[in-house]
Amino acid sequence: MNASNTHSGGTLFTVSAPSGAGKTSLVNALLARDKHIKASVSHTTRAMRPGEADGVDYYFVNVETFESKIRQGKFLEYARVFENYYGTSTAWVEKTLQSGTDVILEIDWQGAHQVHQLMPHAQGIFILPPSRQALYERLRGRGQDNNDVIEQRMQEAISEMSHYSDSQWLIVNDNFEQALGELWGVVNTLRLGTQKQQQRYQHLLQDLLT
Repeated sequence: MNASNTHSGGTLFTVSAPSGAGKTSLVNALLARDKHIKASVSHTTRAMRPGEADGVDYYFVNVETFESKIRQGKFLEYARVFENYYGTSTAWVEKTLQSGTDVILEIDWQGAHQVHQLMPHAQGIFILPPSRQALYERLRGRGQDNNDVIEQRMQEAISEMSHYSDSQWLIVNDNFEQALGELWGVVNTLRLGTQKQQQRYQHLLQDLLT
C-alpha cells in the first residue's frame, strides 16, 4: 500500500523538539484532553521495563524480527539508539488514520523527515523553548547529569533546533497552558477543513440542501 495515498480520514502529526523543550509533557497533556487522537505505539528491541505492557508502551520484539520488518519495508521510520532499534509501524498508522482517528508521532527531526517523505500529507509541528537560557536551566534542573553532559545536550539541542523550518507549525513553549492550547489548536484546525467536515456532516448537509 502506498502510504502517501492514505491521508483521508485522520491526520498524521509529527511533533519534534530538542530535549528539554517540554515535548513529551505537551503531547501527554494533549492525549489526555483529546480522545480523537492517538500516539503511535513503536516497535522496539529493548527489554521491557517494570510496569510496561506489550502493545501499550511498545511492541517488544527481538532483533531478528525487527530487522526482518526493515527488509520488508514495514516501518514508516526507524532508528537505532544505544544498541536498540525503535520503529513506527506503517500498517498501524494507516489503519488508525483510515478509522478517522488522528495519529501523533513524538519523534526527532530525522524520523520526521523519513515520515514526511513517505506521507507528504503529514503535518509537522516543532516545539521550541522560550530562550537558550531557559533550555539550559530545564536540562540542569533535572539533576541527573553533570555539566559536561548538560553541555553536550545543549549542543545536540541547538543542532536539533536548526531544523525547525522543516515543520509546518511552530510553537514556543514558554507558558505551558498556552503552548498546550496552541498544540490542540493546530490539531483542531486541521479537522475543520471542508473535506473533513463534509464527511462528518454529510447527513446535515443533505438535510440543509434538499
